[in-house]
Amino acid sequence: MGKTTHYKAKIPDRDGIIHYTQEENATWKLLIKRQLKLIENRACDEFLTGLDQLNLPVHYIPQLSDIDATLNSTTGWKTERVPALINFDRFFALLADKKFPVATFIRSREELDYIQEPDIFHEIFGHCPLLTDPDFARFTENYGKLAMGASSEERKYLARLYWFTVEFGLLDTPAGLRIYGGGILSSKQEVIYATESEQPLKAAFNCLEVLRTPYRIDVLQAIYFKITSMGDLSKISQSNLLELVAQAKALGAYPSLYPEKKTG
Repeated sequence: MGKTTHYKAKIPDRDGIIHYTQEENATWKLLIKRQLKLIENRACDEFLTGLDQLNLPVHYIPQLSDIDATLNSTTGWKTERVPALINFDRFFALLADKKFPVATFIRSREELDYIQEPDIFHEIFGHCPLLTDPDFARFTENYGKLAMGASSEERKYLARLYWFTVEFGLLDTPAGLRIYGGGILSSKQEVIYATESEQPLKAAFNCLEVLRTPYRIDVLQAIYFKITSMGDLSKISQSNLLELVAQAKALGAYPSLYPEKKTG
């Protein structure tokens, strides 16, 4: 969203089928087999339940219609095929309409471990399983509705809320720390780093703190926020978020926890 990409989304044929190459399917197979092993005892139960319901194929990239059948039967959601990048207005409008945008391309082997723009593996494997969970689905829908009516300045703060929940959220459970953020679940490095490394901060979720915390998309995260149940997400989305945004603006952002980007 808001930048250029060298990837091009695939277009379906007359029957609505997207045809992926043998190489693209092989990339999917490599990614999903690797992540399925990594997320054992690290992903939250709600994600694993959704993963079972989706029954994602291992050897080939699934069709969006197959994903839609499961999402619609559980929470009324569906996917929406989009180009590699879409603007924020369309992104928020889709979420508000219970449609999750999925760019129909898969990363190249050269970017196997890290890709800045979301590809079909990130969206389908990382996010769609939790869209079968009512609390997560409700939070995502309400977030889209709120962001649609927010100003550009307010959206900058709301982006932090999305980042530290939907993308990089952690769940504090009696069994230990578990992942629910799709940005972690679809990343080889971040799964281990977020759950086992002592380097990043892992703070209890506080909405005002989240709204004031800067993040970066091109490095491993310096801080994660932990909720205690998926029901916390519903409570967050029902709070007066724009009032909290106003408070965050008045207080100002915290100093960045990241090193300065190298230039030149």
